[in-house]
Amino acid sequence: MKTTTVQNTFDDITLWNNMRESDEKSFSTLFEKYFSDLVSYGNSLSPYSEKVQDCVQEVFIDVWKYRKTLQSSVVVKAYLLSSVRKRIARLHERDHIFRKSTSTDSIAFRLEFSVEHELIDDDDYATKEKVAHLNNLLNDLPPRQKEALYLKYHQGLTVEQIADMLEVNYQSASNLLYRGLLTLRKEWKGTLSLITILSSGTF
Repeated sequence: MKTTTVQNTFDDITLWNNMRESDEKSFSTLFEKYFSDLVSYGNSLSPYSEKVQDCVQEVFIDVWKYRKTLQSSVVVKAYLLSSVRKRIARLHERDHIFRKSTSTDSIAFRLEFSVEHELIDDDDYATKEKVAHLNNLLNDLPPRQKEALYLKYHQGLTVEQIADMLEVNYQSASNLLYRGLLTLRKEWKGTLSLITILSSGTF
């Protein structure tokens, strides 16, 4: 799992506030640090990869353009992910895919989940079969549940941050995570921890 340590949080806040003071180097560092993650997440929401990259670049352009008005205390990664999600929703609306709705609830999470091979012993065929079954179960989850699990275990977001991103209340976000995990736990009987698998999986 890509967790955000205290040090990384401090680094992000420092970079963010330096950027707000028009420090171009800090802005470039944030861009380089998060561009790939944001594009990957954007690709989970739209099949148009070139437009996704444009959306991510536009998010950074707006961050720089409106830097003086941005809040000083933000969780940078969550803010950027949320900004990309909202911009892609507007992209869909502009392309008339969802007509007049710009609700991010209209976006279906598309990425496929797979467990990293390093987790599984090459000779442990039984575990491999169970993990393959688990992958299928996870990829068959409703898109909102799958996205919530992705944001929690792959991007390291809190339930509060997930709720903000998905534009739902805390309880609804918690329910998405709970129902997704419940479905998987009913089927997973392997020796590896389910949370370990989710945290180490790739999308």
